[in-house]
Formats: sequence, C-alpha cells, structure tokens
Amino acid sequence: MQNDRLLSLILATLTLGACSVAFAETNTDSAQMVVAAADTAGAEAPAAVGAEAPAAADATTPPPSQPTGLVADIKAYYTAPLHWNAGNWAWFGGALLAIGASHHYDTQVRTHFTKNLAPGETIDAHDAQDILPTVGVLAVTWGYAVLVDDSNGLHESWAMLEAAGLSTVTAYALKYTVRRESPNQTTDPNQWFKSGGNSFPSTHATAAFAVGTVLAESGNDDYRWLRRVLGYGLGVGTSYLRLKHNQHWLSDTVAGAALGISTAHFTMNRTYRKNDGTGFMVVPVDGGAMLTYRMSLE
Repeated sequence: MQNDRLLSLILATLTLGACSVAFAETNTDSAQMVVAAADTAGAEAPAAVGAEAPAAADATTPPPSQPTGLVADIKAYYTAPLHWNAGNWAWFGGALLAIGASHHYDTQVRTHFTKNLAPGETIDAHDAQDILPTVGVLAVTWGYAVLVDDSNGLHESWAMLEAAGLSTVTAYALKYTVRRESPNQTTDPNQWFKSGGNSFPSTHATAAFAVGTVLAESGNDDYRWLRRVLGYGLGVGTSYLRLKHNQHWLSDTVAGAALGISTAHFTMNRTYRKNDGTGFMVVPVDGGAMLTYRMSLE
C-alpha cells in the first residue's frame, strides 16, 4: 500500500512537471547571449579606423522575431519541456521537492481547519467567492489601461489573461488525469486515481499565482515592492482560502503555485519580446564582432 501511494505521488508530480515549468526560452536565450559575448571577448579590434566591415553586417537590421500570437504561444508553451536547459531542470526539481515536502503536512493542515467540525459536517466550497479576487485584479488592470489608454497596461492584462488561461487548462488536464480526492471527500491525502476526484492541483491557486506573478513582475521598478506584495499576496491569500474551505490539500496549492508562477514567466517572456525592433545583436566587424542593443523609442 505504501509503495502504491508513493507511486501515485510520483506520477502526479511528474505529470505536473511535463506541462508546467514553461519559461525555458528566457534562460536559453540568455545562455546563448553569454556564449556570444564570450566569443567576442578575445576578438581583435579593427586594424585601422577606416577599416571596412564585412558587407553582410547591417546594424540597423533587427534580429529575427519569434512567432507571435496565441496559437504560437500555445504551441511554445506545451513544447517548452523539450527545450529545457540545466536551469529549467533545476527549477523543476525544486518544484517537485516543494510539492513532496508539503505533501508530508497535508493531514496536519487539514486537521487544523476541520478540527471543530461535527461528524459528517462539511464546509461550503465557496468556489465563486474564492476566485473573485483574481478576476478583480485582472479586470481592474485591463479597465484602468483602457481608461488611460496605456499600451503597457494592456500588454500586462493580456499577459495575465494568457497566463491564467494556459495554466488553468493545464491544471484541469492534471485534475482529470490523477483524480485525487479532496479533503472534503476523504481524510486520506493519498487517494489518487479515484472516480470523482479532482483536487490536484488547485485551479484557484494556479490562476491566482499566474495573474499575481504578472502583477508582481511587470511594469517599472518604482513600486516593485508594492506590486510583489499585492501579486504574491493574491496567490497566497487564495491558497489559504482553499485550505480554509477544505477544498484542497496543502500540496494541491503548492503545485498550483508552481504551475501558475512558471506559466506567468512564460507569458511575460512572450508578451514583452514581441517588439521586433528591440534586442541584442552580435554584429561582425573587421577582426572580430561587436555586441549592440537596439531599442525602438515610441
């Protein structure tokens, strides 16, 4: 029985990882940039001031753009694990450790919130109530951007919507794959692959952390501390409500946090790199290469 429970947990967490930590592109591009810069570090400078550079180099030509649009984002999101580097695998391993550690405390957390319940008594799910803060943050961000005609705010609200959508679809796929019973259905946190089980991961926590992470990490740094308090507070607060209402185990919310945060980083990476006129370029010159940065000022 113990081996079956361990196997269930491994399958659940591996399934989560197969579809979740999807921001490999940022690390991959950064690694490529570091390699390019290292290659040019020892390059010899042009022999003379008037030396002619190779004709093929054109510093005004923007770098090739990645495919954009929702369909391209969906494809990139679900194929991202095929392109993971060491940093991505390390993040994934850390997420598995966090989920496993929280699973150890599932029963204790449930007991804390249900110790005053009478035998047979259950707690109302409050599904709609618990998702309202997440919907409110998204709606206010979009509404304010439209009101003041702020393109950055519109990009931010789109990143929130896409992150919430992609991560929630993935969360539902996981729910109906591992079919874990919720603490409102059983006192045993190891009831996986059961008919009617839909506890792992928490979709409320997933969406809240997806929207909250975009809020926390977007925009300028003037109010970064406030953004992070509000953004990550949204995720933590929503997770607390799901535990309080006895709808999820602690490990369900930790898995939702990992899925939501990673998806948010993926969508921010895609959203804020769609300006083809912005980016680093390695430009060949006589005797070596030069690293340049191009930015469009609007």
